[in-house]
Amino acid sequence: MIYNKDIALQTAELLLKIKAVKLSPKKLFTWASGIKSPIYCDNRITLSYPEIRTFIRQNFVRAIQDNPFEPELIAGVATGGIAQGALVAQELGLPFAYVRTGKKDHGLTNQIEGEVRAGQRVVVVEDLISTGSSSLGAVTVLREADCSIKGMIAIFTYNLPKAEKAFKEAECSLITLTDYDHLIQKALEINYISEDDLNILKDFKKSLSK
Repeated sequence: MIYNKDIALQTAELLLKIKAVKLSPKKLFTWASGIKSPIYCDNRITLSYPEIRTFIRQNFVRAIQDNPFEPELIAGVATGGIAQGALVAQELGLPFAYVRTGKKDHGLTNQIEGEVRAGQRVVVVEDLISTGSSSLGAVTVLREADCSIKGMIAIFTYNLPKAEKAFKEAECSLITLTDYDHLIQKALEINYISEDDLNILKDFKKSLSK
């Protein structure tokens, strides 16, 4: 679910302003999966803009404080959630750790970097949710370390049914600052896209939802 509708629209406008999210209904992007898409999202760009970085951090913190999470540790998902997670942990005065996509093949072969303790209440920080598989992979790793996952926060989600089902099955609550629907709504409001473009973007979302 989104944290707040007004924040969702503000976040969407900021992402569009700095081109962290790019909409190109007529000239498609190619995702790593090979999918041809009219949208491309790179939220790491927000880190280069202090005011936007602060906006995201503050609203992540508010979202955590407005929910009964009471975390003892903030954990970022590598790589997009590392910097944002560290900023949130600093603001809350909490320890921070991050989860790799796989174990290192050298040294201590860690998959979790940082100190975690059994029973710790953890909020996971991510930048982007598509299908949810990689994000929930980090949740699984933390649970295997006997952490108690209270929820996950992210900047943006595509609102795909596959992800909603995955989070429900994993019994992990998800809160995002904005989502696909609010993003394209704001894009139309600020004349970033036309009505025809909006229909293309809606059709794309439907195609991913099948």
